[in-house]
Amino acid sequence: MGEIEHDPDLREIAESMAEQARAYLTTTTQVAGGAAQGAVLPLLLLALSDVLAAGARLGAMGDVVPVERFEPDAGPDTDLDPLRTALSRLFDGFDDYVEIADPLVGPDVASATLSGDLACVAEALAKGLQHYEAGREVEGLWWWQFSYVSLWGERAASALRVLQSALAHLRLDVEDDVAAEAEYDALHA
Repeated sequence: MGEIEHDPDLREIAESMAEQARAYLTTTTQVAGGAAQGAVLPLLLLALSDVLAAGARLGAMGDVVPVERFEPDAGPDTDLDPLRTALSRLFDGFDDYVEIADPLVGPDVASATLSGDLACVAEALAKGLQHYEAGREVEGLWWWQFSYVSLWGERAASALRVLQSALAHLRLDVEDDVAAEAEYDALHA
């Protein structure tokens, strides 16, 4: 690879982030395409958790500064409207949610969509991946780090909370007699 061959730590971080970006994009695209019937929530929980862990690593390190002080054109933006639309259909009935806009500033409530959050993360990861795959590894790493801190980290964390909440409702919102019977079966198996 080109510009970070001399820094093995940055190269490792960039390679890892590129791998996580690809995995997230693949998983999200497959889920949106209907390839994960019955496993939508667990797969997206895992994909978001993994990419958030990679993003946290970027947030914890010092600022990545590209050689050039401007962002070179990465090419045309990836069209993520089909992904957003497919996810919106998939999450029909629980796509919209509310959250605290900025918990450090005050209790103002904002609205968001799960499909929009997942597509926002995909868009930021895809843009960094365009730079990375064009041989501008530092630019890709800078983009992932900057957009993690400024946008996709928050959107991914919000989406993760919504997915976890949906999973909890699916698994825990059962009739008392069904839960008691399952508990009895588990204890006596």
